[in-house]
Amino acid sequence: MPHPDPRGPPARPDPTGLLLLLVTVIGWGLNWPAMKLLLEEVPPFSMRVICAAVGVALLGAIALRQGEALSVPRRLWPRLVVASLLNVTAWMGLAAFSLLWLAAAEATIVCYTMPVWASLFALWLLGERITPRRVLALGMGLAGLLVLVLGRGIDVGIDKLPGVAIALTAAVLFSLGTVVGKRWPVGLPPATSAAWQMGLGCAPLLVAAALVERPDPAAFSAQTWWLLLYGGLAPLGLCYLAWFAALKRLPASAAAAGTLLTPVVGVAGAALFLGEPLGLREVAALSLTIGGVVLAIRG
Repeated sequence: MPHPDPRGPPARPDPTGLLLLLVTVIGWGLNWPAMKLLLEEVPPFSMRVICAAVGVALLGAIALRQGEALSVPRRLWPRLVVASLLNVTAWMGLAAFSLLWLAAAEATIVCYTMPVWASLFALWLLGERITPRRVLALGMGLAGLLVLVLGRGIDVGIDKLPGVAIALTAAVLFSLGTVVGKRWPVGLPPATSAAWQMGLGCAPLLVAAALVERPDPAAFSAQTWWLLLYGGLAPLGLCYLAWFAALKRLPASAAAAGTLLTPVVGVAGAALFLGEPLGLREVAALSLTIGGVVLAIRG
């Protein structure tokens, strides 16, 4: 039987939660063009690890500034490890790994099926109802995503199935982490929780980077160092902190639906900073996605 959310979803959208969600998707979305530039000089796992080191340092400093204890009670370690693996390792590691087989647009299609899985997990673990309005919202959001990426062409054959499987696993596990975090909160202060999750979650990525990559930091350009700093401070620092805070204030399925804005922001950022096209297709995708997110948030 479904388990009710101990806190219960808010009757009306929480303005603070919506603002935190907006901060999250803007920061994560702008990280897409930043990563595209970074991958010209930095291998994927090394890029994630370097940014994560900056993010952990920032989150730790915020925790200390707010007087939060960085120690973790022994009883909370199992929840903390599970949350780290689902929220950080699965998403950051598996999504990046899938790019070895898939184009960025193809990986986006699979990874941003997250709201579908989050809605199913929320039904099972939180008792959140899948209302007709929420189904329509998911349909509009996913339609916007398809309009956004399919126009650039897609070619998924048998040789790409490993990448599809890995990206799908990333989406499912991150969605599960979203719902598990609502059902069984880690129980640590916000910045401390985010810092530990980022550090623990990136430990397997550090191992992967050491085994398969050989970055040359001395050869990194000034732009690369600035983008690495941005990637650590915003998407992997402040945005993860905002994401966990938003989850406390919004229904899990609505928060997950809000992440559909991330690739739209990414496309807009790519047009602004990389000169990539922004035309009727992108505007149509933006309209569908925003409409779907609004419906999802309203329940």
